[in-house]
Amino acid sequence: MLNRILVRINMMGLIIGKSSSSCLLSRCIPMVCLLASSFVNGQTHWKDVSNQFGKLPGSIKVLKSEELLDGSPSIMYIATINAKDHAKQFFVDTSSGRRLTPSQYFTRNEQPFVVVNCSFFEFIQNRNVNLIVQNNKIVGYDTPAVSRKGKDTMTYVHTLGSAFGIFKNGKMDIAFNYNDSGLTVPFVLQSAYSPMIDSFRKLNLSHPSLSGLKPWKVKHAFGGGPVLVQDGQVKISNNEEKKFAGKAIADKHPRTAIGYTKDGTMIILAIQGRMKGLAEGATLPQMAKIMVGLGCVEAMNLDGGGSSCMLVNGKETIKPSDPSGQRPVPAVLVIK
Repeated sequence: MLNRILVRINMMGLIIGKSSSSCLLSRCIPMVCLLASSFVNGQTHWKDVSNQFGKLPGSIKVLKSEELLDGSPSIMYIATINAKDHAKQFFVDTSSGRRLTPSQYFTRNEQPFVVVNCSFFEFIQNRNVNLIVQNNKIVGYDTPAVSRKGKDTMTYVHTLGSAFGIFKNGKMDIAFNYNDSGLTVPFVLQSAYSPMIDSFRKLNLSHPSLSGLKPWKVKHAFGGGPVLVQDGQVKISNNEEKKFAGKAIADKHPRTAIGYTKDGTMIILAIQGRMKGLAEGATLPQMAKIMVGLGCVEAMNLDGGGSSCMLVNGKETIKPSDPSGQRPVPAVLVIK
């Protein structure tokens, strides 16, 4: 079905620019809206390049676009995965106290279908600085309290960072989480949390603004941020999550993002960047609009820049921006 629809779109030059109901395909599968979507300067065509990445199950597709992104050259890939079919094969792999390249994770996980970078990290201890859940156990933690700079150094800013969670039945969710070493599961809010400022290093969980926190019994999860899409609309939560300072969300860089559609399709987006004249990267607002165009009901930014890398059957999609090639990272999402 999917291949027939691809051919039909290529022949008709179909532009989907109004709403999902205008794509003439409501009688077909929802994933078709991933194949052509309107962007700011017009149409973005996604070409199925799955056959360039070896043997893949029908539940995984790889698509590519090389069209201009707001007038700038771009190279973008998406991997679409039927989450229900792979519910038992999603997991986050981490390397304690060290970092590995995505290719090294590929080898040590017996050549999975997809490996992609996920959480943010610090270089000194090679430690994740976001939530990581492996098989229902928290193994990585956020840093929710930040000392305020300036004259007033006795107060702290508390945030709830975003995370992507996968339940044992393949259901997906993006939420704003609180976690620490005293908890067996993270606790989450489903809407962005306005930062709390007080004189305590630890977040006051009894505060009325946190009354909606609920346990998040996900099998696997990894943090990132900020959130890009909520309820199928562009809603960038950088002001709440405090991920990037000032106008940095409008800077162009290599990017990685993850989201999911209403029908349970996981979407992983990788955007090549920092290569003038070939692929300049994307801003967070641009990436959010792309994810909405791909039909995501929720989507989240992941670590970008030199960390952005997605392998399919061990083969790179985008070319990493670091001159040395793939940057070692302490955690990746693996799909077997």
